[in-house]
Amino acid sequence: MRQFLWLSGRTWSKNEQPPNDGRVIHTIRISDSAPEPGRAVHPLAFPERRDPPGGDLKAYRAARKDGTRAFTLWADHYRQQVFAHVVTKSAVKGGSATYEVLGAAGESVALITREPAMKGGRIRTRWTVQQAGAAPAVGLKGRPFWWFVWWLFSPVQLAIVVGSIISGSGDVARPPRRTRWRIDRRVVLDYHSGPGSAFELEVKADWWDSRVTAGLVALLCSHEGWMGNDWDLARD
Repeated sequence: MRQFLWLSGRTWSKNEQPPNDGRVIHTIRISDSAPEPGRAVHPLAFPERRDPPGGDLKAYRAARKDGTRAFTLWADHYRQQVFAHVVTKSAVKGGSATYEVLGAAGESVALITREPAMKGGRIRTRWTVQQAGAAPAVGLKGRPFWWFVWWLFSPVQLAIVVGSIISGSGDVARPPRRTRWRIDRRVVLDYHSGPGSAFELEVKADWWDSRVTAGLVALLCSHEGWMGNDWDLARD
């Protein structure tokens, strides 16, 4: 059975205040149906940033520059039960980072490694997901053709960015993001566009642990790049 997961929620500008009822403001949602009007949708987990001990968002931002990420995925809006954790196992500034998905009791469920583009002979960012007891699934961010098109028009994009800064308006094309994870050439995960500008993770193999796929969605959406809007930097 296929499943589709995505992150929903919003971030807050400096002049806005988030709801003051203590709830986790982001939700990872899941559906057994492809994107279509009226499909059944359910909440799966509620991700929340974990600041360093004794620290705050500023301290988290500082640690994040080295590739560090730390999340708790709650099973409910009000933090009554843990669904999973995502912690950083190792990270090097400008280099690879390995994250571990843990169950509620702290057991290791999976390792997720991100290797950035333009490093070690790689042109595209590579994500490797290794669930406990399964072969590693490897995905490369973006298709080569669309990366070629994007770089071909990058001078135009730069002009639009400058114009956007000056005028406060403009629409810049995002770099290619679609990522397909394969095991022995078989696609087992597919991160692609959903309704509107949202991206969804399509789970194509029924043996995936939902804690792993939810953790992967949280990580992907925290690596949106300079043109994105990383959820884990939102003010609480």
